[in-house]
Amino acid sequence: MRTYGGPAFAHFRHSLGITEKEYQLSLSSQSSYLQFISNSKSKADFFLTNNKRFFLKTQSKREIRFLLSNLPKYIQHLERYPHSLLVRFLGVHSIIMAQEKKKYFIIMQSVFYPDERILERYDIKGCQVNRWTEPAPEGSQVIVVLKDLNFEGNSIQLGQQRSWLLRQVQLDTQFLKELNVLDYSLLVAFQPLHADEKGQNLSFTDIIFRTTMSLSNPESSLLTSVSGIVEEESDILVSEMVGGVDLYRLRELNLGVENVSLQSSTKSDSDPAHILAQNRRLLPRCKSPLHLLDGPEFRYFMGIIDLFTVYSFRKRLEHLWKCIRYRHQTFSTVSPSDYARRLCQWVESHTV
Repeated sequence: MRTYGGPAFAHFRHSLGITEKEYQLSLSSQSSYLQFISNSKSKADFFLTNNKRFFLKTQSKREIRFLLSNLPKYIQHLERYPHSLLVRFLGVHSIIMAQEKKKYFIIMQSVFYPDERILERYDIKGCQVNRWTEPAPEGSQVIVVLKDLNFEGNSIQLGQQRSWLLRQVQLDTQFLKELNVLDYSLLVAFQPLHADEKGQNLSFTDIIFRTTMSLSNPESSLLTSVSGIVEEESDILVSEMVGGVDLYRLRELNLGVENVSLQSSTKSDSDPAHILAQNRRLLPRCKSPLHLLDGPEFRYFMGIIDLFTVYSFRKRLEHLWKCIRYRHQTFSTVSPSDYARRLCQWVESHTV
């Protein structure tokens, strides 16, 4: 197995509180991986580690190249907005199976972790065409991820956290628009709260703990301290431009990290104005808090995934064809600005 961007991802995992020991044990566990049966149109393979904490997905060489070339921007966004809904990418690897082509795959945190008591899971794109999935039969143990049209009639009841969510979705989709990407998904899952979880029993000790956890910023100055990020083999580091970035120049410049200037390098993390600018919130006291939001009755798992589809010339042609084919219907292949605006509108209209 070959690793790409090893030092950068190792540093990033550390910033998330993931030790190398637990990361490696999760990936090399003697227990089998759990294969995830996806209804995605892509031909990617999906696997969960046995502890269900990490998600593995195969990607094309083009997608891997896109991620690596935009890694500084991605890390910068997460440093600027530590409570972002964007999925956390933890590693990029490749493997050659006997008599098979090389396979590239990414490892990310599972948005749906821990998954006990989750009632329903949804993959939301904010459109109509091909956005219905047949639910699993009653009593079935098969986990089905539903889509937009399945969600109709439901709402996400967040109360006071609604304004935070609307703002964060706006910030994250604006970033993705700047990367010129579309077709990403907002994952949503419902989990009923136990009586003792409602309100998190906000004792003074709990408030202090959660406030400290929410204000800590282990990613601070992450970019400026990462060196040797790109150590890719020659078949990845081809001499070409990807999204306007020359990959050979990225190696020479350490992905440009020396010249990155962030607000966090000049402002105190405890400065109220800085905290407000970062759109932080009081995180729940539980595992994987970055993707969890508690409402009055339900805990919601939320995260934005699939960040690799660029609005290329081919996608523009696909957009024109779908405008004719699906007149008066909404579909996923639209410009990045329209895609971002539409997903923000979906969140606004489905939350209370």
